[in-house]
Amino acid sequence: MKNIVSADWLHSRRDDPDVIPVDCRFYLQEKERGMEEYQDAHIPGASYADLEKNLSGQVQNHGGRHPLPNLDDFLQFLGAIGIDKSKTVVAYDAQNTAMAARLWWMLKYLGHEEVYVLDGGIQEWEKKGYPLTEKLPDVEMTTYRPNIKEDMIADLAEVKLASQLDDMILVDARDDNRFAGKSEPIDPKAGHIPTAQNKFFADNLEQGKWKSKEQLKDRFQDQLHKPIINYCGSGVTACVNVLALDEIGKKSKLYVGSWSDWSSYDENPVETKHK
Repeated sequence: MKNIVSADWLHSRRDDPDVIPVDCRFYLQEKERGMEEYQDAHIPGASYADLEKNLSGQVQNHGGRHPLPNLDDFLQFLGAIGIDKSKTVVAYDAQNTAMAARLWWMLKYLGHEEVYVLDGGIQEWEKKGYPLTEKLPDVEMTTYRPNIKEDMIADLAEVKLASQLDDMILVDARDDNRFAGKSEPIDPKAGHIPTAQNKFFADNLEQGKWKSKEQLKDRFQDQLHKPIINYCGSGVTACVNVLALDEIGKKSKLYVGSWSDWSSYDENPVETKHK
């Protein structure tokens, strides 16, 4: 698979200085827990990327709960953990790839070629009996020079058009209850963007491991005939669907602000669906 590597693959390259693991564990309800787990035990050589401190910017009235960080700040962070264009990056988490996929997407957005997510996350690494450490990596600082891929992002205006016209498909990565408006534990409004279709991000995996390309093609077969814009609650778990689609050869866009941005505008329509 072109975006996913196995624990065996990563373990076999554990002494390669050009292969950099990045620990992306993060828990929305316990925001320091991911860092604490990293400090207790992580894959040797891994640095830590915090979803809200490193992979997101400052929250404002609009723009969503996890807007992209200031570009210079993010480039400085990458350089500080030893990542430049020459490095192979393997992102991992313990959340069905949700946080790791965010880093994968952000690096792809910068034009990075060799970036992957670890199949099965740190759980698979532990299951294999591979070593963990509390030792911080020896990092050689570097400079990251991006080649921004602006066509990977859909802005609010494009999403509005997609919700009104029939020539694009909106794919919502949240679970069915949130999509249907039956529950909304985080954002002020419940429901989804009109015309959106629901593809829960975690259903790209089975017992924590990625489904095959054939299974992913079957899963998205009704969406592949048109351009796709992906969204979720705040632009994080939708990256898993972007990755899944890329895996089967379908390029798609991310609405970074996602539902948390859409629902912050009183005038934006909301749709609900009950099974």
